[in-house]
Amino acid sequence: MIIVMASRAKDDIARVVAKIKELGYQAHLIEGVERTVIGAVGDERTKATLLEAMESMHGVESVMPILKPYKLASREMKPEYTVIKVNGVQIGGGAFCVMAGPCSVESREQIIESAHVVKSGGGQMLRGGAYKPRTSPYSFQGMEEEGLKLLKEAREATGLPVVTEVMTPEQVKIVESYADMLQVGARNMQNFGLLKAVGKARKPVFLKRGMMSTISELLMSAEYIMSEGNREVILCERGIRTFETETRNTCDIAAVPVLKKLTHLPVFLDPSHATGHWDLVEPIARAAVAAGADGLMIEVHPRPVEALSDGGQSLKPERFKNLMDNLKPLVELMGKRI
Repeated sequence: MIIVMASRAKDDIARVVAKIKELGYQAHLIEGVERTVIGAVGDERTKATLLEAMESMHGVESVMPILKPYKLASREMKPEYTVIKVNGVQIGGGAFCVMAGPCSVESREQIIESAHVVKSGGGQMLRGGAYKPRTSPYSFQGMEEEGLKLLKEAREATGLPVVTEVMTPEQVKIVESYADMLQVGARNMQNFGLLKAVGKARKPVFLKRGMMSTISELLMSAEYIMSEGNREVILCERGIRTFETETRNTCDIAAVPVLKKLTHLPVFLDPSHATGHWDLVEPIARAAVAAGADGLMIEVHPRPVEALSDGGQSLKPERFKNLMDNLKPLVELMGKRI
């Protein structure tokens, strides 16, 4: 439920917030330029009681129910797009951000070299997996904390903020201590214990859509994170599973404008996982820009043939540089800056 305040008086706002909490709801303040809006989230079965209580309170201009099952993530709750800043890098709000790097941290030499490739190519953030969820238990699982230390070293060498995946609630604190952004991968999109844990974290969360998940389910997963207090969530389309076998997944390019319509959260696309082939990355990246995405996550490796994971979808350094050069005029045509 959305409570629009007619008065910006702190006493009125405090009384409304106190009443919301007294009725067993969570209160979420959104300070706008012209007015203050309070979101009340809780048990839908008692919303009639809340509605009646709010309408009679001093300082309340109007009360409106939120129709979507996801409340905090909806554009009903917040009409303005969310802008997130990560160590000087802006996400959303007219900025176009590219996060790039290898699938896995494999060695000090590899991740430092990759970071310099991303930096020189025009990328704004470094991605790399220290903990890797793999389909086969015999595949490379990542360097774990040693990989996190190398990512930190790469950040210090280049100034690029780091995003890396966290797989369990127990890993959140240690990953948070090294990374600038926490990634929840596609396989963990509905790991509700993990979603709650990253919701309590103090770092932004990059949430990937599950390969068998609907857009509504993705937004409900974002709601889990936001309901725990973390409002800095970035959504990522990375391909869904269909009957098609020519690509690793099927890129749901329509998810980008649909999400931009339904939510205020930034929306990214991962053309590497969406296609599984390096030569398809640029065409899908261009499509994502045209569809209105706020950014991309791209796999880049200095020597893809030597990669321990996902080499076939990783761009070589010169191809990444060409991609960034080719994207710039299209990004500007869409009214954004890169």
